[in-house]
Amino acid sequence: KDVQKEREPHIYLSKEEVKEKIQSYNSSVTDKLKMTLNANGIYTGFIKVQMELCRPITVQSSQSQGRCAPSNTETAFYLPDGCVNTLHISSTNTVREVIEALLKKFFVADNPAKFALYKRCHKEDQVYTCKLSDREHPLYLRLVAGPKTEMLSFVLREHETGEVMWEAFSIPELQNFLRILDKEENDQLQILKNRYAAYRSKLEEALRGVLKPG
Repeated sequence: KDVQKEREPHIYLSKEEVKEKIQSYNSSVTDKLKMTLNANGIYTGFIKVQMELCRPITVQSSQSQGRCAPSNTETAFYLPDGCVNTLHISSTNTVREVIEALLKKFFVADNPAKFALYKRCHKEDQVYTCKLSDREHPLYLRLVAGPKTEMLSFVLREHETGEVMWEAFSIPELQNFLRILDKEENDQLQILKNRYAAYRSKLEEALRGVLKPG
């Protein structure tokens, strides 16, 4: 169930309260992804982000990394459903910074503004998904909820803007989308041709059996 952004007050914790929560958090961790409290009060840790992208992403090759202008070394493809990535971040990192870091980690050339981070949580035997504002801090949410992803998980999606805003995509991206659509169309046509060829073969085999003399 998708809901609107929840108006949850940010609870400001003292350094001692943060220390206690981190100790409690680390004692419950089962995957070794613990949090670390620094002397300045900033803590670091890990979050896992599930990718739920409906449209293909554009990825730079090693030759084009660091360039500002699009190049023909960019390719577009669909991410597998349920793909999960782990990020090491700090308590000062915002949602916007997490999105940018996630895209940079995998050399995604798409504009970060096309994406949004959502939190998925269980409440009253139901699963709710709501969009996070750019200024929220994912690691704080992870700390408060605890390490169990059943209680809280993060999801990256495209912005829900109704119809696709194609003008936000670059020409190389649109050209890659067309190539992907052409390939999918050809693949589906080949599947249909193979299916009907198999039917035809079985029918011809049956006719030969019926028409066989004797």
